[in-house]
Amino acid sequence: MGTDTWKGDPQASLICQSERMTETRRGALHHVELWVPDLPRALGEWGWLLRELGYQLNQDWPAGRSWILHGTYLVVEQSRAMTSDRHERLRPGLNHLALNAGTPQQLDDLMAEAPNRGWRPLFEEKYPHAGGPQHYAGYLENSDGFEVELVAD
Repeated sequence: MGTDTWKGDPQASLICQSERMTETRRGALHHVELWVPDLPRALGEWGWLLRELGYQLNQDWPAGRSWILHGTYLVVEQSRAMTSDRHERLRPGLNHLALNAGTPQQLDDLMAEAPNRGWRPLFEEKYPHAGGPQHYAGYLENSDGFEVELVAD
């Protein structure tokens, strides 16, 4: 399988990933699993964002769903083992996920649509340079308190 064959093809990506794991994927992020208190709401919020960023549906089961892009997948699951109904990004643990958003125009479009999809803009007064003058990015928080940083090329 050629080095570029997997791009955009989730099935080929998994095959390619296993073939090249020791060469180019070692240490790369494999997956992220987010536990959510309201699965239907989370599927709407995360599903919209991940589809817009190019992720493809990977798995779907009664308690969750996963999406994949370039061999890395993100899981949203409503687990019975959860001990709280809200993620606290300011407590020890995960503060935010940072995802590539494409061009500045694509980021602007995502930020404009996000409030209609359950995401609240953060640091609006500093958009698009809340991360510094050379960093073109937008920050969003969803209904469950998860923060996403969307970074433009």
